[in-house]
Amino acid sequence: MNVNSEDGTDVEYKAANGRVCGYKKGCPSFRGYDIELNFYGVSPEILEITTGNPVVYGYDGTPIGYDDCTIQCDTGFAIEGWAEVLGEDVCVTDGLSQGQWIYFLLPWVTNGLLGDIEVGSEAVTLTLQGSTRSGGGWGVGPYNVLEQNAQLTAGPLLTPLGTTCHRRIITTRIAPPTADCEYADVTEGLCLAS
Repeated sequence: MNVNSEDGTDVEYKAANGRVCGYKKGCPSFRGYDIELNFYGVSPEILEITTGNPVVYGYDGTPIGYDDCTIQCDTGFAIEGWAEVLGEDVCVTDGLSQGQWIYFLLPWVTNGLLGDIEVGSEAVTLTLQGSTRSGGGWGVGPYNVLEQNAQLTAGPLLTPLGTTCHRRIITTRIAPPTADCEYADVTEGLCLAS
């Protein structure tokens, strides 16, 4: 993730003798993050969700591929990720926790564009580029990603994501879900407008 920002305009006031008598540093404008994701296993459905490009179906209705078309700037998707926290300070002492993870959320990514595709002898990897936007109506989200109490009951985010936010990073003791390549309905209270 790289910050996409624009420097603000500095304001400087000079006296008649040419000396600076006042200065204000310009406030930069934060546009969002430019992201690059590397996929090592993908399905045609994930490519449709992230790029807006259509899935190609086989005779039996099973997805068999996708088409690369023009960039769909009016579509968007969210990305959630987990990274296991490693170290001595993450001891499981309560008998309930399975560990600790850093949870990443990018609630609205747009301008999905496939980059390099590398075909190897054992796997195909590809790169996806995109940009975050603020908003997206994520709120507390549709998934159980955070402990709600000392008994580690899984639930949604405790604090809604603000309308001007591009990213949230938190620690959680709720394990990530099992990976699934199927479509999942996430419309429960989420804004679907891009």
